[in-house]
Amino acid sequence: MSVTNSTPLVYLVDDEFAIRDSLTLLIEATGQSVRSFDSAEAFLNNYDSEQPGCLLLDVRMPLMSGHDLQQELSNRGINIPIIFISGHADIPDSAKAFRAGAVDFLEKPFDNALLLERIDEAIKKDVAFRGEFVKRRRIQDRLDHLTAREKEVLSLIVKSHSNKESAKILNISNRTVDVHRASIMEKMQAENVAELITMVMYCEPPGNSSLEERFH
Repeated sequence: MSVTNSTPLVYLVDDEFAIRDSLTLLIEATGQSVRSFDSAEAFLNNYDSEQPGCLLLDVRMPLMSGHDLQQELSNRGINIPIIFISGHADIPDSAKAFRAGAVDFLEKPFDNALLLERIDEAIKKDVAFRGEFVKRRRIQDRLDHLTAREKEVLSLIVKSHSNKESAKILNISNRTVDVHRASIMEKMQAENVAELITMVMYCEPPGNSSLEERFH
């Protein structure tokens, strides 16, 4: 995934033409771009993962339901924010949607102003997520260009070991640690150790406290 300069897009998936028509007119009146589909399958065949935006999704549709589409998107690693809309909503439907990561669940008929507000929030969330993704990927690319020994030294730096301690642990000279440390700072484009540690922590997967596991 990459962040583009494209105008954010609202994807609308609903099997009822009247709903698609009225919502498209409503959303486009705010200046947002809309692409509507009458089925989940049609959406999947036309979705552009490079395009920032959000998905306005009906719950109950023939063949592939809104919940099924939400699961399929998850299976494909697609994180587009989803706002569910339904004229036959019940608590299990909404609970299932939220458990799977939906940003909102609105019952038809809904307040137009509220819908537009939720769409705006969802788009901002997607744009922010994409920005964070790019930032994290850039840092990870720098980490990937470190040598095996530099990764070992970096692991010790993050654990607050001094150069002397690192040299003893790795059975190398203090001078060698200094050389590796300078190379790490240059490759990571870090101004100081605090910034370097912040970069590493920023890329650390949730729940994974072992740098060695990531670096090897």
